[in-house]
Amino acid sequence: MRIAVLFVTAIAAFAQGPADPRVDQIFAQWAKPDSPGCSLSVMNGGRIVYKRGYGMADLDHDLPNTPSSVFHVASISKQFTAASILLLAEDGKLSLDDSVRKHLPEVPDFGTPITIRHLIHHTSGLRDQWSFLGISGWRYSLDLITDDDVMAFVKRQKSLNFKPGAMYMYSNTGYTLLAQIVKKVSGKSIREFTVERIFKPLGMNSTHFRDKHAEIVKGMAYGYARNNNEWEFSIPNFDTVGVTSLLTIVEDLAKWDENFFQEWARNGLTQKMLQRGVLNNGEVLSYAFGLQAGRFRGLPIVEHGGADAGYRANLMRFPDQHFSVACLCNAAGANPADLSRKVAEVFIGGLMEPVAPKPIPAVVSAEAQKATVGTYWNAAETELREIVWENGKLRYVLNGGQRDDLEPRSATSLYWLSNASVSDGWRRSRTVIPCNSSRVNP
Repeated sequence: MRIAVLFVTAIAAFAQGPADPRVDQIFAQWAKPDSPGCSLSVMNGGRIVYKRGYGMADLDHDLPNTPSSVFHVASISKQFTAASILLLAEDGKLSLDDSVRKHLPEVPDFGTPITIRHLIHHTSGLRDQWSFLGISGWRYSLDLITDDDVMAFVKRQKSLNFKPGAMYMYSNTGYTLLAQIVKKVSGKSIREFTVERIFKPLGMNSTHFRDKHAEIVKGMAYGYARNNNEWEFSIPNFDTVGVTSLLTIVEDLAKWDENFFQEWARNGLTQKMLQRGVLNNGEVLSYAFGLQAGRFRGLPIVEHGGADAGYRANLMRFPDQHFSVACLCNAAGANPADLSRKVAEVFIGGLMEPVAPKPIPAVVSAEAQKATVGTYWNAAETELREIVWENGKLRYVLNGGQRDDLEPRSATSLYWLSNASVSDGWRRSRTVIPCNSSRVNP
């Protein structure tokens, strides 16, 4: 009883304005005193119109999530690294078309130049760091992973997955290299550079890159994942930055978001951040500078998500409506991209196209589903993928042993229901057994 009273009291202390039951109902699953949850900020016309915390930031000490709780936001970090590169380009200290080896000569010569632009748009062909670390025995989010560890693997790569610019393949390695370029060119770490050039000018005083995993951070929301129906700590063990490791709060993300409509819009940086990648064959990608361009119910959106260990995050902007949602969660089972979309429907649903009918799910027998269980190798992405059968359903095993549900689309095709992954932080769903995968361990 004491816990519940403390929880309700804390909610009342940080809630801003009257509650909106339509929004709070969306987060009802997470608004519990014995569960982690989420922090939410809704921005309309340049101001925060709704902010709340749901669930607990620290289950050990009964501390609730608030709009000021600090979260690890995983791949949302990438847009700040890309922004740093743009600022250095504006300073005349580098060109987006520079060869990576101009600034990082330790990167192998693959016989064809990899440019900074290739890294930004995930078209470099470099193998993903989480994949090759996992194959080599590193336990994602359990073993300490440093920039030096990643660079050691990069230096030993013998070939690329494809010629730079030939195709898009999400590569976290590219953004680790971008942070190293920022350090080499500016003489400052990505943490120091972003504080000086982005966070301090915008008043984002609770935001920084955590480049020391043992650092004490006040107001931290700890990540959690379920194990045998019990919550356990699930916290990234990283000393690698740029690709991930940004710590922030939803109130600070509101300031960053508004910057895209204000100062950066006036000086042209917003449009540069939204410049989408182009493949060698002329195909225009949806991926820009750490940002993903798309549409939701007929409206253009710009967003990026993130997932590391027990953290899930999403920052989504409707540029034409000057409306945005930041949703940060400290529960591995949360889906902030979906939550953010539902929140947007509450506020601007009247401007959206009607909801498209859901596809009729395929009828696939349990026997046929079980036949897909095994470990798969995807040659194009140099990635192992494991499918398991648990509690009467198929599940996809992520790095670190976390599970996400799968939905059968046919006897040979599965669709991932999660909004985010280690290797593809912005997608809401993706096929996990494509035709170019082969089973290596049924």
